[in-house]
Amino acid sequence: MILAAILAVALLAVVAAFQLGLAFGAPWGAAAWGGQHPGVLPQKLRIASGVAALVVYPLVIALVLASAGMIDDGWLPVDGTLIMWGLAGLLGLGAVMNVASPSRPERNWGAVALTIALCCALIALKV
Repeated sequence: MILAAILAVALLAVVAAFQLGLAFGAPWGAAAWGGQHPGVLPQKLRIASGVAALVVYPLVIALVLASAGMIDDGWLPVDGTLIMWGLAGLLGLGAVMNVASPSRPERNWGAVALTIALCCALIALKV
């Protein structure tokens, strides 16, 4: 379970860094948000990437760490197992969406999302 949490956190940090790069204007639009904006993303998507990088992914990292027992879990609104199953489902769906993307660069993120989803499932199973 601890190894799964460490791997999930490492991959989530990579995704957060990628999103932060997009927010600051990195020309990686073909690999994000459906791949419909090659190059630098439009302003609204750059803001969304910034929110994802600075709010969403850090929160998910904290949920993973708390659910795995690596940090205090007293702040969790529900049982960590339930949270991990929810994240596993959402990330699994995200993996399917990445793989189905018409953008080849975005399809590469499918493996990352699936790996994080499997890590969350392992944490939920307490393996």
